[in-house]
Amino acid sequence: MKCEELLAMLNEYVDGTVDPAVCVEFEKHMAGCNPCQVVVDNIRQTITLYKDGQPYAMPIQFREKMHDTLRKKWKEKFPGSENAL
Repeated sequence: MKCEELLAMLNEYVDGTVDPAVCVEFEKHMAGCNPCQVVVDNIRQTITLYKDGQPYAMPIQFREKMHDTLRKKWKEKFPGSENAL
């Protein structure tokens, strides 16, 4: 299995709807492909976070930086709308 094939069937694999024989091929591929391991692990972690349904508290410095960046992008996209923020 090639990386492109793995990525094309990734949703089905993570959902558990792929044929068991294909799962064996996934596992073989990931055993020797660190980039694909990282992608699958990130997707699994994301699904786990969403399934829990609990908000994640961001660190204050990150939140402030994100808000500043969003404000800057908003002002660039909509000049003259500073009062709307």
